[in-house]
Amino acid sequence: MKLPIKGSGKVISDDKGILSIHYSNFSESEGNKNSFKIEGENIITELVEDTPIEDIPTAFLKLHLISHRYFKPNALNMNNIFNVLETIAWTNQGPMRPEVAEKLVDGTSNLKIFSLDKFPPMTDYIIPSNVRIADTSRVRLGAYLGKGTTIMHEGFVNYNAGTEGPNMIEGRISAGVFVNKNSDLGGGSSTMGTLSGGNKEVISIGERCLLGANAGIGISLGNDCTVEAGLYITAGTKVTVLEEKGKVVKAIELSGKDAILYFRDSLSGKVCAKPNKSKFKLNKVLHDNN
Repeated sequence: MKLPIKGSGKVISDDKGILSIHYSNFSESEGNKNSFKIEGENIITELVEDTPIEDIPTAFLKLHLISHRYFKPNALNMNNIFNVLETIAWTNQGPMRPEVAEKLVDGTSNLKIFSLDKFPPMTDYIIPSNVRIADTSRVRLGAYLGKGTTIMHEGFVNYNAGTEGPNMIEGRISAGVFVNKNSDLGGGSSTMGTLSGGNKEVISIGERCLLGANAGIGISLGNDCTVEAGLYITAGTKVTVLEEKGKVVKAIELSGKDAILYFRDSLSGKVCAKPNKSKFKLNKVLHDNN
């Protein structure tokens, strides 16, 4: 699918404005500019130009398009989304303002608040085919989950981030990060995203990579890379390249390169890199049954 796109669906509003939108139909737009039209509970949104987000209908439409696998992460302009979306209480009685939910939390309303967030859980709107998600609250709307992806209980996938599939995710995929097929993020592992004023590098993980338990990266991994458990590599980490007579480089110089094993020397404490001669494979039994 490509622009221009028309999305139609149902909107939930209160007297202060839009709370949530569920788009269920997508087609080619004949509009000449970005716009939306609400009639009762029905909404039609035209996405003609991929500009920074200016309104809630466009924000929800872009999030839906990613989670429906029409666009991969970083393919749409998501700038300004935090300024546009409001914090909502996502509950078993539907979305509502936090101040409304607060009045209902008195022990007699049977209200269950699943999250207070600008982004709802993806599975409240979209259930992608051939995936497993152990804890659906940890996958935001706007996540892209390719076929064969498994998200375990400690796994987390932010909006505008995701997996090609098949993948095993027991760590965190931050905004903007994309994990290519047959790679595994171990328990408690972390990928540095582009939010919170930190990393400006858009991180990707290649095919057949293993990010060990509690490891983390602020650089991209090419294909067939492994990061030792517990090792966090930032762009400025000094890395000793063993195949180049112990040459020391910043990790950013190795970003995106294939077949590297990153580890910490247990005697010297130095972070080292050497050719990764082993080929990582996902557990076939786990992923053949999604």
